[in-house]
Amino acid sequence: MKGDDEYLAGKHPILEAMKAGRSINKIFVSAQAQRHLVQPIMDEAKIRGIVVQQVDKSKLDRLVPDMQHQGVVAQAAAVAYVEVEDLLARAAERGEAPLIVLLDEVEDPHNLGSVLRTADCTGVHGVIIPKRRSASLTAVVAKTSAGAVEYVPVARVANLVQTMEKLKEAGLWIAGADAGAKEGFYDTNLTGPMAIVIGNEGQGLSRLVKERCDFILSLPMSGQINSLNASVAAGVILYEVVRQRQQALKKSGVKQATPAPDHA
Repeated sequence: MKGDDEYLAGKHPILEAMKAGRSINKIFVSAQAQRHLVQPIMDEAKIRGIVVQQVDKSKLDRLVPDMQHQGVVAQAAAVAYVEVEDLLARAAERGEAPLIVLLDEVEDPHNLGSVLRTADCTGVHGVIIPKRRSASLTAVVAKTSAGAVEYVPVARVANLVQTMEKLKEAGLWIAGADAGAKEGFYDTNLTGPMAIVIGNEGQGLSRLVKERCDFILSLPMSGQINSLNASVAAGVILYEVVRQRQQALKKSGVKQATPAPDHA
């Protein structure tokens, strides 16, 4: 793992990196760049679903002070992303009910790193993040995860809601964490194939994501602050999943229960 974010600069290096399948978090294009130089990159990025952000040339100069960037710089992922199918395959290989965490626009890299650390400790098969308005796999995330980024696969998707529907088709139940839920999560069966959705640090779950959840989990609150940090909420819920699954295994030896609600 490198100790700093890796940046690629210049038209040809970035084009070749994309064609080679390199995991790229984002591409920065100078607002002053010549159109004919950056258009091929923008076209290729669109095909591959890579976010392109237009910035002032001075930002690119700061990102790569010793490189000729030609008005375009790409931020490469600290580690490679995987596909959602890889997460499900990982659970199948272990003979376990899938347990996946989805992050709905969690933008703080420290929160993402902390979630990955907890995910590793609780046996989560993988984490899913959206390509836009989300922290990505940078060196900051890697450091905060205390090495967990090397062991917990992360999938990056264009549309979180569509991904939730695919997970439902694969037999998973979608549980969203929200402070406004009526039923506490201790009263919900979490032993079956499960995807836990954690919302944004400030706004919680977005409307469309919340509507697609099979049920909503609420953590009991008794203080003056009405919400928990995203990574803390994830940790509390994931350890309840672990507790319930261990109890279910003790009772049955093999078979695990599935939640009661029906998919809409």
